[in-house]
Amino acid sequence: MKRNLFFSGMFVLLTFVILSCAGTNVQNNNVLVIQEQGIFAVGGTVIQNPGTFDNYKFEGWVPSGEGQSYHGDHATVSYQIPANARELPLIFLHGYGQSSRSWGTTPDGRDGFNNIFLRRGFGVYLIDQPRRGQAGRGTVEATIPPIADEQTWFDIWRMGTWPDFAQNVQFPKDEESLNQFFRQMTPNIGPIDGAIVINSVSALFDRIDGGILVTHSAGGSPGWAAGIKNSNVKAIVAYEPGGFPFPEDAVPEPIPGLTGTLSPEVVSVEDFNKLMQIPIVMYFGDYIPDEPSANLGAENWRTRLTMARRFAEVARSRGGDVTLVELPKIGIYGNTHFLFAELNNVQLADLLSEWLKEKGLDK
Repeated sequence: MKRNLFFSGMFVLLTFVILSCAGTNVQNNNVLVIQEQGIFAVGGTVIQNPGTFDNYKFEGWVPSGEGQSYHGDHATVSYQIPANARELPLIFLHGYGQSSRSWGTTPDGRDGFNNIFLRRGFGVYLIDQPRRGQAGRGTVEATIPPIADEQTWFDIWRMGTWPDFAQNVQFPKDEESLNQFFRQMTPNIGPIDGAIVINSVSALFDRIDGGILVTHSAGGSPGWAAGIKNSNVKAIVAYEPGGFPFPEDAVPEPIPGLTGTLSPEVVSVEDFNKLMQIPIVMYFGDYIPDEPSANLGAENWRTRLTMARRFAEVARSRGGDVTLVELPKIGIYGNTHFLFAELNNVQLADLLSEWLKEKGLDK
């Protein structure tokens, strides 16, 4: 009897401790309390065939297409809101060849930015852009050839020069981590259409009524455009963005490189000034030279970092609150293009948390 009473008391105490965690932004003892979660679609279009649908009219065994509809070109968003969430959630937009999985568990099985910032009290929204991942229902025909190209991406994303990892790299170098990383790559189910990506991201911000947009790589360009289009984008965090907007009266020269010429994305002065109303921070990792290089990955990101510096300079001259963080210049070394998923991702999350606090975005 005493033993039963002891265990009953322990159960009540444990329940009390777990419930108590719901009353604070800090997730104690690794207990993560989720108040709300779900998944939904935003944006997109509808194809509507002419005619009237007839339930009993078939072409072979397939119902006739007359009068039928097809919903596609939307983004799919999964979200989690922790107990006592901070005011502004983080909205994560992936890059090329990726999906929302970029922000989840790291290739070696640790918490990604999704869980890290949930534990810090932020609501988190993960986007699969139109025609990618869980948003694969496009409105145009597509062929997905199984092209063997992983070693090229290994080089372009500055993980090293295949088959060798870069010296002191932060990417986990074990075979299974690399296997997991390659298996998270996701094909495009149809051509990439910047307009439908931008419209879907903007539709999400309309729905949630404000948040902080976090982009990666090719997600950078639609991220800037969404910030211009929708005032509910309260800040932009860009991890190694691939493109940059410039006002039409201050357009820099294109930058040639091994992976093609990088051209500025020209917008009106009015639109550029809209972007200058919100705080912006950009992060770039290691292994990016200042001079032209024969290495494909180094050269690809040399051109983009150079353009990022020009963007920051023009933005500041227009009164913009734009911070460019080059990690090696602040003593953080070894990060590749996927810096937020590497061995030091908690340290990089700390950098972001400090910036959010500095800008008053973590209330």
